[in-house]
Amino acid sequence: MIAQTLAPHEQIVQLSGISWQTYETLLAELSHRRLRLTYNRGNLKIMVPSPEHERFKEVLGRFVETLAEELDVRIEPLGSTTFKRPELSGAEPDKCFYIQNISAVKGKKRIDLNQDPPPDLVVEIDITSSSKNSLQVYADLGVPEVWIYNGSRLRINRLENGEYVEGEISLAFPSLPILEIVRFLEQAETMDYLELVKAFRNWVKSQIQQNQ
Repeated sequence: MIAQTLAPHEQIVQLSGISWQTYETLLAELSHRRLRLTYNRGNLKIMVPSPEHERFKEVLGRFVETLAEELDVRIEPLGSTTFKRPELSGAEPDKCFYIQNISAVKGKKRIDLNQDPPPDLVVEIDITSSSKNSLQVYADLGVPEVWIYNGSRLRINRLENGEYVEGEISLAFPSLPILEIVRFLEQAETMDYLELVKAFRNWVKSQIQQNQ
């Protein structure tokens, strides 16, 4: 087993040579702690989120909900639900949403990827670490779309033939220029939260009007 500690302010520990059973055990034993575990083919990342990470997570998640509200799109937000593909990958997204497949999971208390679809959209905040492993995890899980924000840039990743391709059009909200969200995210650390949401909502409404 090889351990590597990265970005002390984010408190990230990366381990290699970890068995699936060890991952499952850690999930159970650390469930009460404020930790996020991501497993990919023997590699395990354990993270204690920073205030910066959590701030962007909440803002971007709220933006997704605002988009759905204004576009009259049904969504099922499942937060940081743990999703697993046994012996291969497991992850707890920063935020995840069922949209196209909402009817398949509505009201379910447990999600089993052997019979249930993965979330349609995952939102990840990746301020200090590479998102390469995260994308491999979500590809293994079959997530169609992953948004990753690194503090300055938003990437829209769409799953095509088992790999993610970066683009400008969102599968979930194809009618709006989603990458323009960045200019609102840049104000998350200085602008009042509700005022920011209000400004974003007004922008969404203006975009919808332009498309009519």
